[in-house]
Amino acid sequence: MNTEDFSVPADEDLFEHYRFEAGKGQQPLRVDKFLMNLVENATRNKIQQAAANGNIFVNDVPVKSNHKVKSNDVVRVLMEQPPFENVIIPENIPLNIVYEDDDLLVINKPAGLVVHPGHGNYTGTLVNALAYHFENLPLNSSERPGLVHRIDKDTSGLLVIAKTEWTMSELQKQFAEKTTQREYVALVWGNVTEDEGRIESYIGRHVKDRMQMASFPDDTTGAKHAVTHYKVIERFGYVTLVSCRLETGRTHQIRVHMKSIGHTLFNDERYGGHLILKGTTFTKYKQFVDNCFQILPRQALHAKTLGFMHPIKKEEMLFTSDLPSDMVNCIEKWRNYSNSNEIPEDES
Repeated sequence: MNTEDFSVPADEDLFEHYRFEAGKGQQPLRVDKFLMNLVENATRNKIQQAAANGNIFVNDVPVKSNHKVKSNDVVRVLMEQPPFENVIIPENIPLNIVYEDDDLLVINKPAGLVVHPGHGNYTGTLVNALAYHFENLPLNSSERPGLVHRIDKDTSGLLVIAKTEWTMSELQKQFAEKTTQREYVALVWGNVTEDEGRIESYIGRHVKDRMQMASFPDDTTGAKHAVTHYKVIERFGYVTLVSCRLETGRTHQIRVHMKSIGHTLFNDERYGGHLILKGTTFTKYKQFVDNCFQILPRQALHAKTLGFMHPIKKEEMLFTSDLPSDMVNCIEKWRNYSNSNEIPEDES
């Protein structure tokens, strides 16, 4: 490849904004199209301009926008200025702290709060709030202060935050070794017929929609092993309330796993749960579901229970949070609907 057209600073003068590794099954694809699928809110014109400026690298070599990405290629976007998400602006955002000591704290995150800054969300995140309320929090491997793990923007529930380097390291070990306890409550489409079950697969980027994750039978695409245990809490005919216990912690794990067995999370727009997936064609039913969507304008998922061993006190810590009002109200509407309407088993 001819790279003489590029005039770029040395690597040590550049800051990495994005890094992606193409899966083993990646078919040759122009790098601008490859990045379009992965970088949220990016335009092809901006990506092509970045390539023209010598800011896009494949396997550490600057490339033009028509360069074809192949399996196992490492694609990076390097810029002369640091990414905005690395510049943490302290913001006085209230935190719902359910436990705190000198080593860690546990918070109950509301739905709608982004956990950390990223493309398009540089302020107003949990990390911005942590920077305001606490000084000198330890950085994780992604340079994000205090974060041991994370949950999605529109998922509510419990998170543990490390206050010291030792606590960060020890808690990360517990998550990696699968000794933590994490239970979520979800409302899913359809009648989950089995009282309980185990879902095991590999989770990685969707091959067509890069904003989604997908379930794969093996790791040939670079997907990672994932296990979810579920148990039915209550059935409402066209939807079911379930408890999901995580054995692993992959991106969108519950959302992907429940969809993979035919039970997409209620009102999960990214995975199609914002459509009416079960029920009748009656206008009255459609209006009922639309009302439920308005009551719960997000995926029906709450991180209810979090348990771990305190790294310093060596005590088992277990925290439980109540379902937020939007989920409670939506569940109550479905319960009332189920009790007052006869739902045929073959339609649920």
